Amino acid sequence: MSQVWLITGSSRGLGRAFAEAALSSGFQVAATARNTEDLEELKDKYGDLVLPLSLDVTSETQAGEAVKATIRTFGKLDVLVNNAGYGNVAPIEDTTLEDFRAQIETNLFGVIILTKAVLPYFRERGSGHIIQVTSIAGRVGPIGRAPYAAAKWGVEGFSETLAKEVGPLGVKVTIVEPGGFRTDFAGSSTELREGRPEYDATVGKTARFQRDYNGKQPGDPTRAAAALLKLASVKEPPLRIVLGIDAFNAAEANDLAKIELGKEWKDLSYATDFEH
Repeated sequence: MSQVWLITGSSRGLGRAFAEAALSSGFQVAATARNTEDLEELKDKYGDLVLPLSLDVTSETQAGEAVKATIRTFGKLDVLVNNAGYGNVAPIEDTTLEDFRAQIETNLFGVIILTKAVLPYFRERGSGHIIQVTSIAGRVGPIGRAPYAAAKWGVEGFSETLAKEVGPLGVKVTIVEPGGFRTDFAGSSTELREGRPEYDATVGKTARFQRDYNGKQPGDPTRAAAALLKLASVKEPPLRIVLGIDAFNAAEANDLAKIELGKEWKDLSYATDFEH
């Protein structure tokens, strides 16, 4: 059955790959970007299957208009992909509060705003799929990306609660956690600052690695897009899935370490309850 998708951040990176994959499958896509000129190639290639929309995900008004325009143009909306986001590298100490707020506004509040914009429609029709593109940084705290991680962890908690609330109403929620993919996320989309000398062994090392790693990431955006199509086609999609071997291994090691740490301090955890 043909689907209608609304994808944020469709101008480049994974968002562009997601849009291309959905369109190649014959789906109709509302592709959004801050500047619709960045979507002209999609429109030229896929014609009326594409609805280019200018969207700042931090704008509640624009989000509502994007959802309405999608439904008005295509007659329905089946899948929302909250993909738009960015993350800079810098030490916490050297990151301004303005930068923290800007990254959290886009990466967390942008997701909340678009999700809330689509919820009444999905609830009323008793179906729909919300795909939240977070990151392995939403599972494992990465050095140098505190604002990004704070936002992505926020999206994860928000989405877990969301799934429990809307699942009984027929609305599906899937959290997608990509690892390193060969997009410009680590290139032109990212500001890399090594910070002061005291952070050279941590944030400095991360920034240098990121510069060298760009273009060598193991993840294939086309295959990530194929995975997203698969998730949107199954009857019971998972609440959470990592994309990429690097992300899977990091998530597994992190989760196992948390379990072991919990066991190590279990007695102290238990000791805080009233005695019976």
